[in-house]
Amino acid sequence: MTERTCILALDQGTTSSRAILFDQLAVPLASAQQEFPQHYPRQGWVEHDPDDIWHSALSVVRRMLDWARENNYRVLSIGITNQRETTLIWERDTGKSIHNAIVWQDRRTAPECSRLRTEGLEPEIRSRSGLLLDPYFSATKAAWILNQVEGARARAEQGELLFGTVDSFLIWKLTGGKQHLTDATNASRTNLYNIRAGEWDETLLDAFRIPATTLPRVMNCADHFGDTDPSILGQRIPILGVAGDQQAASIGQCCFSPGDIKSTYGTGCFVLLNTGSAPVDSSQRLLTTVASQLDGHVSYALEGSIFVAGAAVQWLRDSLGIIQQARETETLARSLNSNNGVYLVPAFTGLGVPYWEPDARGALFGLTRASGRAEIARATLESVAYQTADLFAAMSADGISPKTLRVDGGMVANSWLLQFLADVLDTQVLKPRVEETTALGAAYLAGRQAGFYGDQREFTELWQCEEIYHPNMDAIHRTKLLAGWHDAVSRVTRAPAAGA
Repeated sequence: MTERTCILALDQGTTSSRAILFDQLAVPLASAQQEFPQHYPRQGWVEHDPDDIWHSALSVVRRMLDWARENNYRVLSIGITNQRETTLIWERDTGKSIHNAIVWQDRRTAPECSRLRTEGLEPEIRSRSGLLLDPYFSATKAAWILNQVEGARARAEQGELLFGTVDSFLIWKLTGGKQHLTDATNASRTNLYNIRAGEWDETLLDAFRIPATTLPRVMNCADHFGDTDPSILGQRIPILGVAGDQQAASIGQCCFSPGDIKSTYGTGCFVLLNTGSAPVDSSQRLLTTVASQLDGHVSYALEGSIFVAGAAVQWLRDSLGIIQQARETETLARSLNSNNGVYLVPAFTGLGVPYWEPDARGALFGLTRASGRAEIARATLESVAYQTADLFAAMSADGISPKTLRVDGGMVANSWLLQFLADVLDTQVLKPRVEETTALGAAYLAGRQAGFYGDQREFTELWQCEEIYHPNMDAIHRTKLLAGWHDAVSRVTRAPAAGA
């Protein structure tokens, strides 16, 4: 039997690790997924055990390698995509983390961000990194660990400790501690990387007090990140592609040209708009970030971040117990003719764009004695669309008005949500045939470097649309719904809500 070839994508996410094998037509062959625990040691704190991240990732990769061997496939290379901003610090000699990973959702460094903002540092930080001064990003997380773990700062300055986002941690572990690397997209999410100069920024390192000796080397997204240690996977496989999850999803959605836009609905929601070869500064507090770096050429993006999307559905299931499975929300939402005036503002970990209010907290408005499971479930789904509408309004104020939106992530299985999204945005929503676009983006990068996939034009030809959702809501009703949303948001924020 002739041996066939494929690419393995490792998608290390916020709540689970997943590995998927892709063939030469970018079609998934097999997948494995493993969830791992979330830790909430205090209000607003979110952590992961680094061993859980590593062992879940290792488990799904091994399962896919077993599948490939049993089905006569050879894995040419590995691509990695990861939850961004989540921060780890580990020992150079042993690979042992000195503290739990601090997750991107974590808000513990809000006071430190406020202090730096009071000192007037935010304009300089934004100019260099493209990012705002917010607990969301990695720098203050890393500084917190160095300050809180006894002896850590001294050890870091002596070169004994390494800082990295999840991609760097996985590369280090998979290569047996031989490579300390990251890619430009992940570097651009740390508050430490100068996105214009394409290098770690000494001014930013000084501002956040991060020793340069801890930092990974920054690579292209499609590059040689080392080979897996045979003692770990039983074979030597090159790691040839790396990108943060939202940039990987944008690549998987073939958003290669200026104006292309995608939105990923997972734990959070993230909208990326490709702006081409020049970074665009937003007047609406959108983020300027690296979309990709290929062959030394950088493409930039504007990004809007929503901290809670699918996480709100998990809240319905795990905390309130009003559903047992996520798909029940669609049935509940369809059972109502309207939201009956009920709005959920899911500011469980603060609010992102355009508010950037880390201290905002969630609230449910408009409840009556007649309100029940259906109203709360529908309000949860609607909140995802309303938050996306806020991002589109911010982009419109920056002079950009997309006509179509490519969507992906776990929530796109909910067709009621996608239709409501199209209605609220007054925009066509395109759902791809391959929904796992984050993993697909990582696979494309690794496959491109291996010569398995062609250039961006050839890869774009493989992209297929599964379904298009057309807006079907009159403007008066849309305006009324958004007014209700903005009124609800104004009750949990210090500043007036956008569009209010």
